[in-house]
Amino acid sequence: MTKKSDKLDNEEQQILDDFEKGELKRIAKFKSEKEALEQGATSTLQKDRRINIRISSRDLERIQMKAAREGMPYQTYISSSLHKLVTGRLKEKV
Repeated sequence: MTKKSDKLDNEEQQILDDFEKGELKRIAKFKSEKEALEQGATSTLQKDRRINIRISSRDLERIQMKAAREGMPYQTYISSSLHKLVTGRLKEKV
């Protein structure tokens, strides 16, 4: 339980509420999962090439909306999506 002097933002309060309700679950094999995520983040962050592409305004607006929902800049969202696609973690819809 938190003290009255503790100030939590909405996200922190939601996490605390979920914890107190028992809705959070321990990650099995946490260390290996953490290492895999760190490795993915490191390789994604190593950007050494620049490209320019043209896309429709409509597609860009949709990308920007999805990025906003994910809480990240749209260019980061595009880069992340492309990375997932080429590494096989994002499947194309046919």
